[in-house]
Amino acid sequence: MTKPQVVFDPFSDEYFNDPYDIYLRMQDEAPVYYSEESDFYALTRHADVAAALKDHETYSSSQGCDLATVQAGEGPQGKVIIFMDPPDHRVMRSLVNKAFTPRAIQSQRETVEQLVDHYLAQADPHNFDVVQDFSGPFPVEVITRMAGVPEDYRQMVREWIDISLVREPGNMGFTEAGAQAAIESGTYYYQLAQERRANPQDDMISRLITAEILGEDGQVRNLDDVEVAGFTALLGGAGAETVTKLLGNAMVTFAKNPDQWQKLVDDRSKVPAAVEEMLRFDGPVHYNVRFTLKEAHLHGITIPAGKPVFLMKAAANRDPRAFTAAHLFDIDRDRTEAQNLGFGYGIHSCLGAALARLETTIALERLLDFMPRYEVQWDGLARVQMQNVAGYNRVPVQVLR
Repeated sequence: MTKPQVVFDPFSDEYFNDPYDIYLRMQDEAPVYYSEESDFYALTRHADVAAALKDHETYSSSQGCDLATVQAGEGPQGKVIIFMDPPDHRVMRSLVNKAFTPRAIQSQRETVEQLVDHYLAQADPHNFDVVQDFSGPFPVEVITRMAGVPEDYRQMVREWIDISLVREPGNMGFTEAGAQAAIESGTYYYQLAQERRANPQDDMISRLITAEILGEDGQVRNLDDVEVAGFTALLGGAGAETVTKLLGNAMVTFAKNPDQWQKLVDDRSKVPAAVEEMLRFDGPVHYNVRFTLKEAHLHGITIPAGKPVFLMKAAANRDPRAFTAAHLFDIDRDRTEAQNLGFGYGIHSCLGAALARLETTIALERLLDFMPRYEVQWDGLARVQMQNVAGYNRVPVQVLR
């Protein structure tokens, strides 16, 4: 009996529940996958994805980074850094980089530690949900404080992000609630930008308002309020979702690999390496969609110009062509074998990667104190169904003493 042709539907229950078997089949059977139904391509092998992430002259970000936006053909509204190619991208990235220098990141350590300790102090070890009680609330507090969002709105930002990313099986676009959340979020950030323009403070929004860039006419100008709002919403979303999902995924993965958790219990110096392995093995961001500006030729197949292409970073990070025993979770693995694509690669690598690493490292160290032994309540696990983000909405655990 011939094996059925592999089907990759990034908006299906099968994909949301566990995409890794699909990724392996795509790598073996269709390294340049084409969906006739939805008219997109997908790359899954590490060498192909890494090369495409660095090739902005072929694989453009200018039409958006999700399938619905790219296929709409109108491009995203406003100047947002993830929707730019050079030279515009270089100018904008240099602005935002100033908020994420090594010194700026280290200045956040005390804030991260205080927030992590705050939420764990409130947690009930007999009824603890890693995501709802811990990894959901604290990361958004860190990034929104940096941005300048008032305390009363910080958790609301997380709700807007979560709702706007939800995708119903079979539907690549916003849900009705998601569209409303995106509107409310954009409106809020726009109003906040106006407030900071009138009353500057020591925060990221105020610094973006005063930043100068070279306009299309060659004249120096400032960002307008729509651009400032777009930047801030992007940073808030990335800063909240990444660590939330990474920590939830980590506690599930460690529960399935208790020997690896025991390594951390025995030796805390391994925590940074564990963070890197989690990013490789089950990172939170699975793909970005690009738009071909010209033909691409891979594995005897031509991808025409003007097509959406999924760059499957999570698939690439488990490519057995790139990593020895790629399907195994091993915090002691040789990390020089291939580039970890968990935080992207090339010009669009994650701006806040260092901050996310810091937050995740501190959180894991505190969780080792809080629950050196634990069991996941498997029946209570709940996966998210989101655009390009994978992980759990609920990870209930029983802390063992």
